[in-house]
Amino acid sequence: MGQYNLDRIFQPSHVAVVGASERKGTIGNALMKNLIDGGFSGRLLPVNPKYGTLHGHNCFKAVSSLEMGLDLVIIATPIHTVPDIIKACVKKKVAGAIIISAGGKEVGEKGRKIEKRIHQIAYKGGLRILGPNCMGLICPGNSLNASFASEMPDAGNLAFVSQSGAICSSILDLAFKEHIGFSHFVSIGSMLDIDFGDMIDYLGNDPAAKSILLYIESLTNIRKFMSAARSVSRIKPIIVLKSGITSAGAKAAASHTGAMAGEDAVYDAAFKRAGIVRVDTIEELFDCAELMAKQPRPKGSRLAIVTNGGGPGVMATDALGRYGHEPAPLDAGILKALDDILPPFWSRNNPIDILGDASPDRFSSVLEICFNSKTIDGVLVILAPQALTEPLLVAKSLAAAVKNRGYPVVACWMGGKSISKAVDSLNEAGIPTYDTPERAVRAFLYMVEYTKNQEVLLEIPPKLNRNLVFNQKKAADLFASASVNEFMTESESKKLLQAYGMPVIETRTAKTEAQASRIGQEIGYPLVMKLQSVDILHKTDAGGVLLDLRSDTDICQAFGQIMSSARQYKPDARLDGVTIQPYFSNPDFELLLGAKRDPNFGPVVLFGMGGIYTEVLKDSSLGLPPMNRLLAQRLMQETRVYTLLKGYRNRLAADLEKLEEIIIRLSQLLIDFPQISELDMNPILIRDGNPIAVDARILVSPTKIPSPLHLVISPYPAEDEFLMKTVDGQTLFIRPVKPEDAPLFTALFKVLSPTTIYYRFFSAVKELNPKMLARFTQIDYDREIALVAIDETSKTDRMLGVARIIGDADSQTGEFAVLVGDNWHGKGIGVCLLEKCLSIAAKRRFRVVHGFVLKTNRNMLALGRKLGFEIEKDLDTDGYKLVIQLEGS
Repeated sequence: MGQYNLDRIFQPSHVAVVGASERKGTIGNALMKNLIDGGFSGRLLPVNPKYGTLHGHNCFKAVSSLEMGLDLVIIATPIHTVPDIIKACVKKKVAGAIIISAGGKEVGEKGRKIEKRIHQIAYKGGLRILGPNCMGLICPGNSLNASFASEMPDAGNLAFVSQSGAICSSILDLAFKEHIGFSHFVSIGSMLDIDFGDMIDYLGNDPAAKSILLYIESLTNIRKFMSAARSVSRIKPIIVLKSGITSAGAKAAASHTGAMAGEDAVYDAAFKRAGIVRVDTIEELFDCAELMAKQPRPKGSRLAIVTNGGGPGVMATDALGRYGHEPAPLDAGILKALDDILPPFWSRNNPIDILGDASPDRFSSVLEICFNSKTIDGVLVILAPQALTEPLLVAKSLAAAVKNRGYPVVACWMGGKSISKAVDSLNEAGIPTYDTPERAVRAFLYMVEYTKNQEVLLEIPPKLNRNLVFNQKKAADLFASASVNEFMTESESKKLLQAYGMPVIETRTAKTEAQASRIGQEIGYPLVMKLQSVDILHKTDAGGVLLDLRSDTDICQAFGQIMSSARQYKPDARLDGVTIQPYFSNPDFELLLGAKRDPNFGPVVLFGMGGIYTEVLKDSSLGLPPMNRLLAQRLMQETRVYTLLKGYRNRLAADLEKLEEIIIRLSQLLIDFPQISELDMNPILIRDGNPIAVDARILVSPTKIPSPLHLVISPYPAEDEFLMKTVDGQTLFIRPVKPEDAPLFTALFKVLSPTTIYYRFFSAVKELNPKMLARFTQIDYDREIALVAIDETSKTDRMLGVARIIGDADSQTGEFAVLVGDNWHGKGIGVCLLEKCLSIAAKRRFRVVHGFVLKTNRNMLALGRKLGFEIEKDLDTDGYKLVIQLEGS
């Protein structure tokens, strides 16, 4: 069930409304009226299933009388009749249905069973469903009001999708007041079928939608949502308000990581990874909606504040400061230009206070200077009503100054009755208005956040200085012997971490005082002794940690003391002896690195300040695997302790690359073993720059979801690696593309001939810019298959060729592309790469793969014939379309 059917739902030619009748006041009749009043120009068919005897059989008969192949059926009958209506829709090969009816899973088990029947029938028949329990959809640009909202908003470029009908109504009301236009306005309801992932994919491909606003209460297919958001957020801003967050899950957690990685923090991390901007309140959602709909995105955070009152300017400056920003500095050129037009007593600083007697012309002249500056990214104009100020005339001068400029401008007209006409004038001119400086600043900074997200997405992750090796078999053996739903012992936990290459302090276990004495003499003093018990997790609380033991006498006394304290703390606890390890005095830093299995997002990595006060200090950040060096850097940079780790006063800087490597190794452990429920390395001590884990615990619990399906972001598919031999006998390493491959792509591009470049890109591309490099290397392995041929025989790896298949949103069709360096043509590299891509696509159940080839590209046409592509003339280009049907799909 693909995006084609969504096109027919949002751009229908033939619509039927089930529930329209002779009775007045029905929702069905209201839907008919709204469709007509909205200007729907297609065929509109009322379906009356005789309300006097309204049951499933009558509804089935009524819908069965419709013609074949309708685009959209809107259902406004009681929920118990809907399964039969859907059955009739499938019989009549309807593309999609909007189910307005409530009474599904939100009312309990009976409604849940009805929804299940509806879904089974629709899925089997390929019918897409919006709803149930929704108010429908509106596409003003298509004159389509398929909802029970009585008024049609203006056409615009903002797409809005909401689970809540009440939020929909509120946003619509705001839209009429503020003159906000929409490309799409969708009440998604209970998401029985079409969900947020589907909507993001659809809106991402619709040029009418320039930005996307979401109100989310819950997510269903989170992996699909993340995949769609990561793809679309690169080209369009996505703003989310997520409600319904609780902390109950965090309270129940046993480990430090589990307690600190609450549900809301995990959503924050996921949205950030997907490039989504998150707002916290309805007010912020409204403010972002207005700004996104009316203004271009700022290029940076340098904001000029133009005001006719000092106080409001200070308020705006304070608001910037609370979010870690300052007003844009005014360079000498701007200061001189402003001196030439402003009274002597103007502020000569930003905020630009142009005084209380400022005329419309003075505002316009100052704006002109700001617009022409290369050191300002946006302007906030604040007007406070004063005796010599005419708010309406200033508003009109601002509208005239901004017209056709494509420059981010926000307005704050403070006051009430005296400025109402001016605010109306600004709204009509497409200038977002706010009643306080703080709201204006906050809305502007949300757009800055989106701009920064785009910059981050273009960053190329650096490679590690060595290849990472993991002992997966040893780790699997340790898990096989671990008790289910219990923490592994400290010593077993450390062995597991060592198997994946993480630096762990030497740790030995003693079950008796005599063993402890012998181990102490073998390791050497000073030492640390810690209780080992699966029943006592926080050893310090039980008196189970003793430090700086400097002799055999200390060791023997410590063993007895720890055993005695543990029995007093928890008499029924299983005591498995003690662990003994070297003592590190006066470490430079103590860190926490851990993980937990979130019920929605799967494994989550946590990094932050460690030690016994970690939950009090709450200096931590979260990330989702898979991780690379760049993601590991960002994870650390989001904490306060990162400033210290770079070196502070007499403390040496930590080896940040080693910390990045540990995070990547932990990420791989979480990818390979879904049974990890919670994991703590606390503390990781830093001394002389080097990190080492001195304590660890791992909670193991079963899961039915195998690797890598337990992740919401698809990891690197190592199973697709293999070796090939070229026709002249050279061995090449074939593997999926990695984010770190950008330098290899750049090097390959430099040796391509102009002809090869033209054949691949259909234009004369001179270089691979950062955006293109990010697009080619930072792929979603769920959506795209991309393999590279690497020559590993030279001093540094060399890329000789690349092939890829870019799948559509539901991975049924894909488009291929192949590129091989000129010096390596005719060696079988292109055939091998594309053949393997097609094999992977067939396993993923792609149905069709196609590509476009210029008529002069004879080598590519020959390759296509060899692999079984059908070749047909492409009417839109001077070339051919190659198409292959995949077996087993």
